Amino acid sequence: MSNTSQDILVHDEGGVRTITFNRVERKNSITTAMYAQLADAFETAAQDAAVRVVVLQGDVAVFSAGNDIGDFLQQPPSTQDAPVFRFLRAIATFPKPVVAAVCGPAVGIGTTMLLHCDLVYAGDNAAFSMPFVNLGLCPEAGSSLLVPQMLGYHRAAEALLLGEPFMAEAALEVGLVNRVVPPTECNAIAQAQARKLAAKPLSALIETKRLLKKGQTAAVLERMAEEGASFGRMLREPAAREAFSAFMEKRHPDFSKC
Repeated sequence: MSNTSQDILVHDEGGVRTITFNRVERKNSITTAMYAQLADAFETAAQDAAVRVVVLQGDVAVFSAGNDIGDFLQQPPSTQDAPVFRFLRAIATFPKPVVAAVCGPAVGIGTTMLLHCDLVYAGDNAAFSMPFVNLGLCPEAGSSLLVPQMLGYHRAAEALLLGEPFMAEAALEVGLVNRVVPPTECNAIAQAQARKLAAKPLSALIETKRLLKKGQTAAVLERMAEEGASFGRMLREPAAREAFSAFMEKRHPDFSKC
């Protein structure tokens, strides 16, 4: 698969499609164009029999800072066909194994996309956060459903209502990641695990994943649609406008009237 931009790198080898966030100078923040590339990469991988496993990875210092705020404000996701929602549906319904290697910050969708991965390996410098409330918004990517299932209600409420970071060991404790490793080894370990998976019978991998997720996918897609509708509405409300203005002006937001 060829790239149209160097911000997302896609490489196929030995049955493994590696998708790399490659915008380190902007902390791998994701633009609309990058979401379109991510959606394309997953949609074509689902149909390509030569691709048996997908690996998502970033840099040793940062996985993803989430949405590129400037781009997000210029091109907010206004419909369910927006590239960000295409990507989320593609990863949520992807029938083959997805392995993630996460080092450094994983903010917003940088964390919630991991809920749809099958194996997640984290560097010991990984920091996960879902600060949607702090932006005057609500959860996305089905996280309002999946995070309570994984963390339990009270931990989920702490993560989603306060939006504060939690580190790799805490993510390991609640089951968000499979293993914590030195950052310099993280991508290599994810690749090694992906190669193990790629050597197994694809039909067995697909059927096992289908059974593991049986009864969940429809609920996740329904919740994504509900979250997306709320997210779009809240983008136009005073709290989000204040949060984004404060971000762009490099000041603390004032929610006293929101």
